Amino acid sequence: MVKKVWIVFGSFAVLIALAAYGVHWAFFDIQRVPEGEYLTESVSPDGRYTVRAYKTNGGATVAYSIRGELVFNTEDSKTKNIYWNYKEDIAVINWIDDDTVDINGHLLDVPEEKFDFRNE
Repeated sequence: MVKKVWIVFGSFAVLIALAAYGVHWAFFDIQRVPEGEYLTESVSPDGRYTVRAYKTNGGATVAYSIRGELVFNTEDSKTKNIYWNYKEDIAVINWIDDDTVDINGHLLDVPEEKFDFRNE
């Protein structure tokens, strides 16, 4: 009897975990945001990274958003979304040093950090 309870409990826990991952993947994964229209880009002082900014249009009832994409210049141009902010239509990108970038007033230590307005 105890073994059956653990099997049911374990199966339920796995289903809950899969559902939670599915919701995160579908609605909160910054790598799944719309591509958008290219605005500008800026290369880091040491040339290792490039940040490209794109303006996305969510439709008639949704404001513009800015997506920031980090390009690894030394690793076959691998990319990663690092910035996603709602109700913006311009992007101002300034490098503070080789690994710190300021995108519209948000400081990010690349490549580890990212900004996503949905998680603030």
